[in-house]
Amino acid sequence: MATTESISDLGGASPVRSGFAMLVVLPPLADEQLEGMADRLTSIFPADELLVATQNGVQAGAFAPLRMVEVPPTRVGWTLTAGDYANAAELARKHEARSVLMVGPEGGGLSADALRALAWPAASGSVDLALPYYDVPPGAGLMNSAILYPVTRALFATRARFPLSIDMGLSPRMAERLGAAGQRLCGLGQDDAIIWPTPEAVAAGFSLGEYDVGPRALPQPPDPDIRTILAHVTSSLFSEVEAKAAFWQRPRRLPPPRPIAPRRAAPVDRSSEVASMVDGFRLAYTNLLEIWSLVLPPASLLGLKRLTVQEPNAFRMPENLWARIVYDFLIAFRMRTINRGHLMGTLIPLYLAWVASHINVTNSGMDPERHVEAVAAAFDADKPYLVSRWRWPDRFNP
Repeated sequence: MATTESISDLGGASPVRSGFAMLVVLPPLADEQLEGMADRLTSIFPADELLVATQNGVQAGAFAPLRMVEVPPTRVGWTLTAGDYANAAELARKHEARSVLMVGPEGGGLSADALRALAWPAASGSVDLALPYYDVPPGAGLMNSAILYPVTRALFATRARFPLSIDMGLSPRMAERLGAAGQRLCGLGQDDAIIWPTPEAVAAGFSLGEYDVGPRALPQPPDPDIRTILAHVTSSLFSEVEAKAAFWQRPRRLPPPRPIAPRRAAPVDRSSEVASMVDGFRLAYTNLLEIWSLVLPPASLLGLKRLTVQEPNAFRMPENLWARIVYDFLIAFRMRTINRGHLMGTLIPLYLAWVASHINVTNSGMDPERHVEAVAAAFDADKPYLVSRWRWPDRFNP
Protein backbone atom coordinates (compact mmCIF):
# COMPACT_ATOMS: atom_id res chain seq x y z
CA MET A 1 0.00 0.00 0.00
CA ALA A 2 1.26 3.47 -0.85
CA THR A 3 1.46 5.58 2.31
CA THR A 4 3.04 8.94 2.87
CA GLU A 5 4.17 8.11 6.42
CA SER A 6 6.47 5.26 5.38
CA ILE A 7 8.66 7.15 2.90
CA SER A 8 11.97 8.04 4.50
CA ASP A 9 14.99 10.06 3.44
CA LEU A 10 18.28 8.18 3.04
CA GLY A 11 20.38 11.17 2.07
CA GLY A 12 21.77 11.97 5.52
CA ALA A 13 20.83 14.50 8.20
CA SER A 14 20.52 17.51 5.91
CA PRO A 15 17.05 19.03 5.40
CA VAL A 16 14.81 17.48 2.75
CA ARG A 17 15.50 19.20 -0.51
CA SER A 18 12.85 19.99 -3.12
CA GLY A 19 13.00 20.95 -6.75
CA PHE A 20 14.84 17.97 -8.24
CA ALA A 21 15.05 17.75 -12.01
CA MET A 22 14.12 14.09 -11.94
CA LEU A 23 12.78 11.49 -9.55
CA VAL A 24 13.96 7.99 -10.48
CA VAL A 25 11.88 5.13 -9.07
CA LEU A 26 13.73 1.80 -9.08
CA PRO A 27 12.62 -1.78 -8.50
CA PRO A 28 14.42 -3.90 -5.92
CA LEU A 29 17.94 -4.48 -7.27
CA ALA A 30 20.97 -6.50 -6.27
CA ASP A 31 23.69 -4.35 -4.69
CA GLU A 32 25.94 -4.45 -7.76
CA GLN A 33 23.00 -3.57 -10.03
CA LEU A 34 22.10 -0.63 -7.81
CA GLU A 35 25.68 0.62 -7.97
CA GLY A 36 25.71 0.30 -11.75
CA MET A 37 22.36 2.05 -12.02
CA ALA A 38 23.64 4.93 -9.86
CA ASP A 39 26.66 5.32 -12.13
CA ARG A 40 24.54 5.33 -15.28
CA LEU A 41 22.05 7.81 -13.86
CA THR A 42 24.76 10.28 -12.84
CA SER A 43 26.18 10.07 -16.35
CA ILE A 44 22.83 11.47 -17.58
CA PHE A 45 22.03 14.07 -14.89
CA PRO A 46 24.19 15.84 -12.30
CA ALA A 47 23.90 13.95 -9.02
CA ASP A 48 22.47 16.95 -7.19
CA GLU A 49 19.58 17.13 -9.69
CA LEU A 50 18.52 13.52 -9.07
CA LEU A 51 16.39 11.92 -6.39
CA VAL A 52 16.42 8.12 -6.44
CA ALA A 53 13.66 6.13 -4.76
CA THR A 54 14.52 2.57 -3.84
CA GLN A 55 13.10 -0.37 -1.92
CA ASN A 56 16.62 -1.65 -1.17
CA GLY A 57 17.03 -0.06 2.25
CA VAL A 58 20.33 1.60 1.36
CA GLN A 59 22.42 2.95 4.21
CA ALA A 60 22.24 6.75 4.53
CA GLY A 61 24.90 8.53 2.50
CA ALA A 62 26.05 5.34 0.75
CA PHE A 63 25.78 6.96 -2.68
CA ALA A 64 26.50 10.60 -1.75
CA PRO A 65 26.20 13.11 -3.32
CA LEU A 66 23.33 11.23 -4.95
CA ARG A 67 20.28 11.54 -2.69
CA MET A 68 18.18 8.45 -2.13
CA VAL A 69 14.86 7.89 -0.39
CA GLU A 70 13.29 4.64 0.70
CA VAL A 71 9.79 3.75 -0.44
CA PRO A 72 7.48 1.11 0.95
CA PRO A 73 7.83 -2.28 -0.70
CA THR A 74 5.28 -3.18 -3.33
CA ARG A 75 4.55 -6.65 -4.59
CA VAL A 76 7.39 -7.57 -6.91
CA GLY A 77 5.94 -8.87 -10.15
CA TRP A 78 6.33 -8.57 -13.87
CA THR A 79 4.83 -5.12 -14.35
CA LEU A 80 4.35 -1.84 -12.53
CA THR A 81 1.38 -1.79 -10.17
CA ALA A 82 -1.09 0.66 -8.69
CA GLY A 83 1.10 0.90 -5.59
CA ASP A 84 4.15 1.80 -7.65
CA TYR A 85 2.35 4.67 -9.38
CA ALA A 86 0.83 5.94 -6.13
CA ASN A 87 4.25 5.99 -4.44
CA ALA A 88 5.90 7.73 -7.40
CA ALA A 89 3.27 10.48 -7.52
CA GLU A 90 3.52 11.03 -3.77
CA LEU A 91 7.29 11.38 -3.91
CA ALA A 92 7.14 13.68 -6.93
CA ARG A 93 4.77 16.00 -5.08
CA LYS A 94 6.74 15.94 -1.85
CA HIS A 95 10.06 16.74 -3.52
CA GLU A 96 8.69 18.92 -6.34
CA ALA A 97 10.29 16.74 -8.98
CA ARG A 98 10.00 18.21 -12.47
CA SER A 99 9.90 14.77 -14.11
CA VAL A 100 9.79 11.09 -13.16
CA LEU A 101 11.61 8.07 -14.55
CA MET A 102 10.09 4.73 -13.57
CA VAL A 103 12.14 1.57 -14.08
CA GLY A 104 10.19 -1.65 -14.03
CA PRO A 105 10.97 -5.09 -12.62
CA GLU A 106 14.30 -6.58 -13.69
CA GLY A 107 15.31 -3.22 -15.16
CA GLY A 108 18.72 -3.11 -13.52
CA GLY A 109 20.40 -3.97 -16.80
CA LEU A 110 18.99 -1.05 -18.80
CA SER A 111 21.80 0.81 -20.51
CA ALA A 112 22.63 4.48 -20.02
CA ASP A 113 21.34 5.13 -23.55
CA ALA A 114 18.02 3.46 -22.72
CA LEU A 115 17.64 5.45 -19.51
CA ARG A 116 18.52 8.66 -21.34
CA ALA A 117 16.03 7.91 -24.13
CA LEU A 118 13.18 7.74 -21.61
CA ALA A 119 14.38 10.40 -19.17
CA TRP A 120 15.21 13.36 -21.38
CA PRO A 121 11.88 13.76 -23.26
CA ALA A 122 9.97 14.00 -19.98
CA ALA A 123 12.64 16.15 -18.29
CA SER A 124 12.72 18.58 -21.21
CA GLY A 125 8.94 18.89 -21.26
CA SER A 126 8.62 17.63 -24.84
CA VAL A 127 6.22 14.82 -23.87
CA ASP A 128 4.09 13.81 -20.90
CA LEU A 129 4.67 10.09 -21.37
CA ALA A 130 7.89 8.67 -22.81
CA LEU A 131 7.39 5.03 -23.76
CA PRO A 132 10.02 2.47 -24.71
CA TYR A 133 10.25 0.58 -27.97
CA TYR A 134 11.88 -2.67 -26.91
CA ASP A 135 14.04 -4.73 -29.20
CA VAL A 136 12.65 -8.15 -28.29
CA PRO A 137 13.11 -11.47 -30.11
CA PRO A 138 10.48 -12.26 -32.78
CA GLY A 139 8.82 -14.93 -30.64
CA ALA A 140 8.60 -12.84 -27.46
CA GLY A 141 5.70 -10.72 -26.26
CA LEU A 142 3.11 -12.42 -28.48
CA MET A 143 0.19 -11.56 -26.19
CA ASN A 144 1.13 -7.93 -26.68
CA SER A 145 1.36 -8.42 -30.45
CA ALA A 146 -1.91 -10.34 -30.73
CA ILE A 147 -4.20 -8.37 -28.39
CA LEU A 148 -2.75 -5.52 -26.32
CA TYR A 149 -1.10 -3.55 -29.11
CA PRO A 150 -3.79 -3.92 -31.83
CA VAL A 151 -6.70 -3.19 -29.46
CA THR A 152 -4.98 -0.16 -27.92
CA ARG A 153 -3.91 1.13 -31.33
CA ALA A 154 -7.36 0.80 -32.92
CA LEU A 155 -9.37 2.21 -30.03
CA PHE A 156 -7.04 4.92 -28.73
CA ALA A 157 -5.40 5.93 -32.03
CA THR A 158 -1.84 5.42 -30.86
CA ARG A 159 0.96 3.37 -32.34
CA ALA A 160 2.67 2.73 -29.00
CA ARG A 161 4.00 -0.78 -29.62
CA PHE A 162 4.13 -1.67 -25.93
CA PRO A 163 1.08 0.01 -24.36
CA LEU A 164 1.63 -1.76 -21.04
CA SER A 165 5.21 -0.54 -20.69
CA ILE A 166 7.26 -1.37 -17.62
CA ASP A 167 9.73 1.53 -17.99
CA MET A 168 8.70 5.11 -18.74
CA GLY A 169 9.35 8.79 -18.34
CA LEU A 170 6.57 10.97 -16.90
CA SER A 171 5.79 14.66 -16.69
CA PRO A 172 4.42 15.88 -13.32
CA ARG A 173 0.85 15.88 -14.58
CA MET A 174 1.21 12.40 -16.06
CA ALA A 175 2.63 11.14 -12.77
CA GLU A 176 -0.28 12.77 -10.93
CA ARG A 177 -2.85 11.13 -13.20
CA LEU A 178 -1.35 7.67 -12.84
CA GLY A 179 -0.85 8.23 -9.12
CA ALA A 180 -4.49 9.21 -8.64
CA ALA A 181 -5.61 6.05 -10.43
CA GLY A 182 -3.19 4.02 -8.33
CA GLN A 183 -4.33 5.59 -5.07
CA ARG A 184 -7.99 4.77 -5.85
CA LEU A 185 -7.09 1.14 -6.39
CA CYS A 186 -4.88 1.03 -3.31
CA GLY A 187 -7.81 2.36 -1.32
CA LEU A 188 -9.80 -0.66 -2.51
CA GLY A 189 -7.03 -3.02 -1.47
CA GLN A 190 -5.91 -3.58 -5.07
CA ASP A 191 -2.31 -2.46 -4.70
CA ASP A 192 -1.09 -4.88 -7.36
CA ALA A 193 -3.72 -3.96 -9.97
CA ILE A 194 -2.65 -3.13 -13.52
CA ILE A 195 -2.87 0.48 -14.70
CA TRP A 196 -2.65 1.25 -18.42
CA PRO A 197 -0.49 4.35 -18.92
CA THR A 198 -1.06 4.68 -22.68
CA PRO A 199 -4.88 4.94 -22.61
CA GLU A 200 -4.62 7.21 -19.57
CA ALA A 201 -2.38 9.62 -21.47
CA VAL A 202 -4.44 9.57 -24.66
CA ALA A 203 -7.76 10.02 -22.84
CA ALA A 204 -6.33 13.00 -20.93
CA GLY A 205 -5.08 14.65 -24.12
CA PHE A 206 -1.47 14.37 -22.94
CA SER A 207 1.42 14.01 -25.37
CA LEU A 208 3.33 10.78 -25.65
CA GLY A 209 6.39 9.62 -27.54
CA GLU A 210 8.03 6.29 -28.24
CA TYR A 211 11.80 5.86 -28.05
CA ASP A 212 14.17 3.05 -28.95
CA VAL A 213 15.76 1.55 -25.86
CA GLY A 214 17.34 -1.53 -27.38
CA PRO A 215 17.13 -5.03 -25.88
CA ARG A 216 15.26 -5.54 -22.64
CA ALA A 217 14.83 -8.74 -20.64
CA LEU A 218 11.08 -8.85 -20.07
CA PRO A 219 10.20 -10.18 -16.61
CA GLN A 220 7.93 -13.20 -16.40
CA PRO A 221 4.86 -13.42 -14.15
CA PRO A 222 5.27 -15.51 -11.00
CA ASP A 223 2.72 -17.97 -12.41
CA PRO A 224 3.83 -18.67 -16.00
CA ASP A 225 0.63 -20.52 -16.86
CA ILE A 226 -0.77 -18.99 -20.06
CA ARG A 227 -4.33 -19.35 -18.77
CA THR A 228 -3.63 -17.22 -15.72
CA ILE A 229 -1.63 -14.61 -17.61
CA LEU A 230 -4.05 -14.21 -20.52
CA ALA A 231 -7.10 -14.02 -18.26
CA HIS A 232 -5.48 -11.44 -15.95
CA VAL A 233 -4.03 -9.15 -18.59
CA THR A 234 -6.87 -9.31 -21.11
CA SER A 235 -9.52 -8.81 -18.44
CA SER A 236 -7.64 -5.73 -17.25
CA LEU A 237 -7.42 -4.35 -20.79
CA PHE A 238 -11.11 -5.04 -21.46
CA SER A 239 -12.03 -3.28 -18.20
CA GLU A 240 -9.96 -0.28 -19.28
CA VAL A 241 -11.74 -0.22 -22.64
CA GLU A 242 -15.10 -0.43 -20.88
CA ALA A 243 -14.23 2.43 -18.53
CA LYS A 244 -13.18 4.71 -21.41
CA ALA A 245 -15.92 3.79 -23.87
CA ALA A 246 -17.19 7.36 -24.21
CA PHE A 247 -13.71 8.41 -25.31
CA TRP A 248 -12.67 5.77 -27.84
CA GLN A 249 -15.99 5.69 -29.72
CA ARG A 250 -15.23 9.11 -31.14
CA PRO A 251 -13.22 8.98 -34.38
CA ARG A 252 -9.53 9.88 -34.17
CA ARG A 253 -6.72 9.95 -36.68
CA LEU A 254 -3.96 7.39 -36.25
CA PRO A 255 -0.46 8.95 -36.23
CA PRO A 256 1.88 8.13 -39.13
CA PRO A 257 3.66 4.78 -38.84
CA ARG A 258 7.19 4.55 -37.56
CA PRO A 259 9.76 2.87 -39.81
CA ILE A 260 9.85 -0.87 -39.31
CA ALA A 261 13.35 -2.21 -38.87
CA PRO A 262 13.71 -5.63 -40.54
CA ARG A 263 13.53 -8.39 -37.98
CA ARG A 264 13.80 -11.50 -40.11
CA ALA A 265 15.28 -14.39 -38.24
CA ALA A 266 16.32 -17.81 -39.43
CA PRO A 267 13.27 -20.12 -39.39
CA VAL A 268 13.11 -22.28 -36.28
CA ASP A 269 11.56 -25.72 -36.41
CA ARG A 270 8.53 -25.35 -34.15
CA SER A 271 6.38 -27.82 -36.06
CA SER A 272 5.66 -29.98 -33.00
CA GLU A 273 4.64 -26.88 -31.01
CA VAL A 274 2.38 -25.69 -33.84
CA ALA A 275 0.82 -29.14 -34.20
CA SER A 276 0.09 -29.23 -30.47
CA MET A 277 -1.61 -25.80 -30.57
CA VAL A 278 -3.64 -26.72 -33.66
CA ASP A 279 -4.73 -30.01 -32.07
CA GLY A 280 -5.75 -28.08 -28.96
CA PHE A 281 -7.78 -25.69 -31.09
CA ARG A 282 -9.56 -28.56 -32.86
CA LEU A 283 -10.42 -30.18 -29.56
CA ALA A 284 -11.68 -26.85 -28.23
CA TYR A 285 -13.82 -26.39 -31.32
CA THR A 286 -15.56 -29.67 -30.49
CA ASN A 287 -15.93 -28.99 -26.79
CA LEU A 288 -16.49 -25.23 -26.70
CA LEU A 289 -18.58 -24.63 -29.82
CA GLU A 290 -21.76 -24.22 -27.79
CA ILE A 291 -20.14 -21.54 -25.62
CA TRP A 292 -18.45 -19.84 -28.57
CA SER A 293 -21.87 -19.67 -30.23
CA LEU A 294 -22.99 -17.38 -27.41
CA VAL A 295 -20.11 -15.01 -28.14
CA LEU A 296 -19.32 -15.20 -31.85
CA PRO A 297 -21.64 -14.53 -34.82
CA PRO A 298 -22.22 -17.22 -37.48
CA ALA A 299 -19.64 -15.81 -39.89
CA SER A 300 -16.86 -16.15 -37.31
CA LEU A 301 -17.97 -19.64 -36.36
CA LEU A 302 -17.86 -20.61 -40.03
CA GLY A 303 -14.33 -19.20 -40.25
CA LEU A 304 -13.29 -21.30 -37.26
CA LYS A 305 -14.86 -24.41 -38.78
CA ARG A 306 -12.74 -23.91 -41.91
CA LEU A 307 -9.63 -23.66 -39.75
CA THR A 308 -10.28 -27.06 -38.18
CA VAL A 309 -9.59 -28.84 -41.48
CA GLN A 310 -6.27 -27.12 -42.16
CA GLU A 311 -3.09 -29.11 -41.66
CA PRO A 312 -0.80 -27.77 -38.95
CA ASN A 313 2.00 -26.83 -41.37
CA ALA A 314 -0.47 -24.84 -43.49
CA PHE A 315 -2.51 -23.38 -40.62
CA ARG A 316 -3.33 -19.70 -41.16
CA MET A 317 -5.82 -17.57 -39.23
CA PRO A 318 -6.95 -14.58 -41.33
CA GLU A 319 -6.18 -11.25 -39.67
CA ASN A 320 -9.75 -10.00 -40.03
CA LEU A 321 -11.12 -13.16 -38.38
CA TRP A 322 -8.83 -12.71 -35.38
CA ALA A 323 -9.80 -9.04 -35.03
CA ARG A 324 -13.50 -9.94 -35.14
CA ILE A 325 -13.02 -12.68 -32.52
CA VAL A 326 -11.28 -10.33 -30.07
CA TYR A 327 -13.89 -7.63 -30.57
CA ASP A 328 -16.75 -10.09 -30.00
CA PHE A 329 -15.09 -11.34 -26.83
CA LEU A 330 -14.79 -7.72 -25.72
CA ILE A 331 -18.52 -7.27 -26.26
CA ALA A 332 -19.28 -10.48 -24.37
CA PHE A 333 -17.04 -9.27 -21.53
CA ARG A 334 -18.96 -6.02 -21.36
CA MET A 335 -22.39 -7.72 -21.54
CA ARG A 336 -21.38 -10.52 -19.16
CA THR A 337 -22.77 -12.99 -21.68
CA ILE A 338 -21.15 -15.69 -19.57
CA ASN A 339 -19.05 -15.58 -16.42
CA ARG A 340 -16.03 -13.41 -17.19
CA GLY A 341 -13.57 -15.96 -15.87
CA HIS A 342 -15.08 -18.68 -18.05
CA LEU A 343 -15.15 -16.30 -20.99
CA MET A 344 -11.42 -15.61 -20.75
CA GLY A 345 -10.79 -19.33 -20.47
CA THR A 346 -12.52 -19.99 -23.77
CA LEU A 347 -10.36 -17.35 -25.47
CA ILE A 348 -7.15 -19.28 -24.72
CA PRO A 349 -7.36 -21.93 -27.50
CA LEU A 350 -8.26 -19.20 -29.99
CA TYR A 351 -5.24 -17.16 -28.93
CA LEU A 352 -2.99 -20.21 -29.24
CA ALA A 353 -4.42 -20.81 -32.70
CA TRP A 354 -3.37 -17.26 -33.60
CA VAL A 355 0.11 -17.99 -32.21
CA ALA A 356 0.36 -21.13 -34.36
CA SER A 357 -0.67 -19.08 -37.40
CA HIS A 358 1.86 -16.34 -36.57
CA ILE A 359 4.67 -18.89 -36.30
CA ASN A 360 3.77 -20.37 -39.68
CA VAL A 361 3.50 -16.97 -41.33
CA THR A 362 6.86 -15.78 -40.05
CA ASN A 363 8.59 -19.10 -40.78
CA SER A 364 7.39 -18.77 -44.36
CA GLY A 365 9.58 -15.66 -44.71
CA MET A 366 7.37 -12.74 -43.63
CA ASP A 367 8.95 -10.24 -41.29
CA PRO A 368 7.37 -10.78 -37.83
CA GLU A 369 6.82 -7.05 -37.27
CA ARG A 370 5.12 -6.67 -40.63
CA HIS A 371 2.74 -9.47 -39.74
CA VAL A 372 1.97 -7.81 -36.40
CA GLU A 373 1.32 -4.55 -38.25
CA ALA A 374 -1.02 -6.38 -40.66
CA VAL A 375 -2.93 -7.78 -37.67
CA ALA A 376 -3.17 -4.31 -36.10
CA ALA A 377 -4.41 -2.87 -39.40
CA ALA A 378 -7.24 -5.42 -39.38
CA PHE A 379 -8.26 -4.18 -35.92
CA ASP A 380 -8.17 -0.60 -37.23
CA ALA A 381 -10.39 -1.48 -40.17
CA ASP A 382 -12.94 -3.33 -38.02
CA LYS A 383 -13.32 -0.68 -35.33
CA PRO A 384 -16.70 0.45 -36.79
CA TYR A 385 -17.96 -3.09 -36.16
CA LEU A 386 -16.98 -2.85 -32.50
CA VAL A 387 -18.59 0.57 -32.14
CA SER A 388 -21.83 -0.72 -33.69
CA ARG A 389 -21.94 -3.77 -31.45
CA TRP A 390 -21.07 -1.68 -28.40
CA ARG A 391 -24.03 0.60 -29.03
CA TRP A 392 -26.41 -2.13 -30.18
CA PRO A 393 -25.05 -5.34 -28.65
CA ASP A 394 -27.98 -7.51 -29.75
CA ARG A 395 -27.90 -6.39 -33.35
CA PHE A 396 -25.58 -9.15 -34.57
CA ASN A 397 -26.72 -11.96 -32.29
CA PRO A 398 -27.56 -15.19 -34.15
